[in-house]
Parts: sequence; C-alpha cells; structure tokens
Amino acid sequence: MIQTVTQLPELRSRVGRWKSEGLRVAFVPTMGNLHAGHHSLVALARSRADRVVASVFVNPTQFGPGEDFERYPRTPDQDVAGLGEAGADIAWLPDVEIMYPYGVEGTVHVRVPGVTSMLEGEHRPGHFDGVATVVSRLLNQVAPDIAVFGRKDYQQLAVIRYMVRDLAFPVEIVAAPTLREPDGLAMSSRNQFLSSEERRLAPEIHRCLQEMRDAMTAGTPREEAERQARDQLTAAGFQVDYAAIRRPDLLEPEPGISGPKVALVAARLGRTRLIDNLEFDT
Repeated sequence: MIQTVTQLPELRSRVGRWKSEGLRVAFVPTMGNLHAGHHSLVALARSRADRVVASVFVNPTQFGPGEDFERYPRTPDQDVAGLGEAGADIAWLPDVEIMYPYGVEGTVHVRVPGVTSMLEGEHRPGHFDGVATVVSRLLNQVAPDIAVFGRKDYQQLAVIRYMVRDLAFPVEIVAAPTLREPDGLAMSSRNQFLSSEERRLAPEIHRCLQEMRDAMTAGTPREEAERQARDQLTAAGFQVDYAAIRRPDLLEPEPGISGPKVALVAARLGRTRLIDNLEFDT
C-alpha cells in the first residue's frame, strides 16, 4: 500500500532503510493532476527497481509571468490513489517551504547552459532554470538509483541529462515513451483545458510531426519541411511557437547528413499551449 510522506527526514529514513537492505530505488517526479501517461512512468520505474518513489509538487520556479501556475490543477488525493495503483511505494508531497526553505526569491538556482537557450528556452525564458533547480533538489532529497522522465518533454529530458552528467549525480536517467490518445494526441494534463472544438483539432500536431518526418525521409530540405508544418498548423487555427527538426542533442542537423533526428512542435490552441515531438531516422 502506498504511503504519503510530507517531511524530508521521514523520506530519507524510509529510502535509507531500503538501500541498507540492498534494494534498488526508482523515482518519478510529477507536478500532479496525473493521467495514464504518468502512471506508465511509474509502471516503467517499477519494472526497473525494487521500490518506487513518486513526487507531486507544482513547482513555482518553472512558471513564467502570465503562465498557468495558479491555474494548474491540484488533485493530490486522486494523484496518490493513482500512483498507488500504478505501483509506487511512496508519494512524496513536499510543500513549498520544504522545497525552498529560503523562499522562492532566496533560492539557489541551477542553470544549464546551451541546451536551454533554444526552442522552449526562447519562448519560456527562465523555465528550464526552474526545472533544473527543482529536479536537482528532488534528486538530492530522494537519492534514487534511477529516475524516469517522459519523452514528450524532449528538451526537458535533454536538460536533465546534461545537469545529471555535469553535476555527477549518481543516478541513471531513464526515458519513457510518450503515451497517446487513440487519435494521436500526446497525453497531457493541459488537454483538459481544450474546448471540444480545440480537442478535435489538437491531433493535427501529431499529424504534422509525422509529415515532417515523411518529408525529411523523402529528401525535402529541412527548412521547407519546417515551413510546411508551420503553415499547416497556422491554417488549422494554431498559434505556432516553433516547428523544428533537430539532432537528438537539439543542434541543427547538417544538410545531407543522415542519422537520428527529432521533430518538435509547440503551438497554442486558444489559451492552451501544447508540445509534442517525434524521433526518426533519415
């Protein structure tokens, strides 16, 4: 049965006992309002470890001005129940005072260079500083052997991998596949904010990603494939932040060089901002 923990000494005591018994500990960080995509991360973590800790914390430092921190739905009771059903042993629910004992304004920040300056970083300044700051704290608190993150937040995954390697965190980062609705829409807590008409249009993002992949495979120049995707999404009613094709390290691919790539899209429908990506080879 899952146990809810809200105090750091208790969390460290429980995890410490597991490790003294030689058990492997996995960690899944979340911001709550969980859906089947989050539960799949817990199931993957359970398959790779003996014990699983999942956190629920809506992190204020990764929301910029005008973003939806206050609007982000809080459903802790539902979240804990779902985490237990998915296989978590502990639900770590710290409050802001535990996560940021000197307050949000007085906190020590972690900033990852390079990979944070493009794509999401251009449109959400400071977002990845907040992500790196909270994930570094969570990894320090839980001290897991492995940590599981979803591939839907592709750039976030790249940021965390960079940070973990650079700061020598003794943790293995495991990337979980994106879980999708039957029509291709990537599962996200933000999908609930879509109107019925917006929900009908939302899978166009996944279709555009597939068409970007197909265009590149057919030899279409990258810039043209990106332009076609932006035009297609705009015509469908989206406000496009970016539609880009990059290497797995998020640098721009060199023309004519084959190898793994990723197509990434961020676009708004009404008040809701959606992101998605698709990995492929050319």
